[in-house]
Amino acid sequence: MCVRDGTQSAMHALYRHGLAACLVAASAIGAFAADNTPAKVLFGQAVQPADLASRSIGSYSRGCLAGADPLPYDGPSWQVMRLSRNRNWGMPELVAFIEKFATESQQLDGWPGLLVGDLSQPRGGPMTSGHSSHQIGLDVDIWFDPMPPYTLSREEREQKSATSYIKAGTNTQLRKDLWTPAHSRLVKRAASYPEVERIFVNAGVKKQLCDTAGRDRAWLRKVRPWYLHDDHLHVRLSCPPGMAGCVSQDPVPDGDGCGENLRYWLSDAPYRPAPKPAKPPPPMTMAGLPSTCREVLSAGVAAGAGGGAAEVNIPLPTPRPAIN
Repeated sequence: MCVRDGTQSAMHALYRHGLAACLVAASAIGAFAADNTPAKVLFGQAVQPADLASRSIGSYSRGCLAGADPLPYDGPSWQVMRLSRNRNWGMPELVAFIEKFATESQQLDGWPGLLVGDLSQPRGGPMTSGHSSHQIGLDVDIWFDPMPPYTLSREEREQKSATSYIKAGTNTQLRKDLWTPAHSRLVKRAASYPEVERIFVNAGVKKQLCDTAGRDRAWLRKVRPWYLHDDHLHVRLSCPPGMAGCVSQDPVPDGDGCGENLRYWLSDAPYRPAPKPAKPPPPMTMAGLPSTCREVLSAGVAAGAGGGAAEVNIPLPTPRPAIN
């Protein structure tokens, strides 16, 4: 496993020495896995997937990812954003879902194409910024902004910001000058797939979907309001059938989710500042993750593995707040 220590010179040395250096780095991370090094540091250093059978290990917010596949940076109906993050990795099921969703939303709904945000890191696990979930290769963020009719440069993918569809200074008031029926069809299309467990959106988006869905409402059950999510939909797949060690969420409650639960998320209550703890909790270490994640960290790299290592020297964008 290749790692990065934050300096370009270290990365260049790593690439010069090739696979041998990657194996040495894997041993070093394996040694760190037993101490109090934050798990997000260890998993954030991995730039290639583990040469193991594909497997989601643990839960969405406390786990890791073996045998990840990369989502190609560009496809006929999608483009990956923020390449420097190297977070275009997921379970094969997630990669296949994104490609199918992008193609069908374009061909069947007329959506111009997807701008794809974060999936997972090459070996999953906690991230240094941006999410508490996305750890087992079954989550993906899709921007509400449609893909432009040209290929974005690497610089554009770093600098372009996703548009907020919620009015500035509010928590949930939808910008109806920006939201269109095509956006609603996009969310409905995502919810239509049986492998999708949940979709997280801003409560203002959920209200718009509830108000305009008509009689076909079963799909609304999967669409759940959550903090922020004003510029993207967060799609979460279910654990693959029969995959031991992948921890599912509790089932989505019955109903369309347009009643009391939504009224709570539209009120001020969820957004009141929480009291600050006297002492912040310590960051998660390997002791807080499934024991199999140590094997994931120390495993080697499959021959010919690719998908992102060349991008790690692009400056990181401003980190998003940890919200899901």
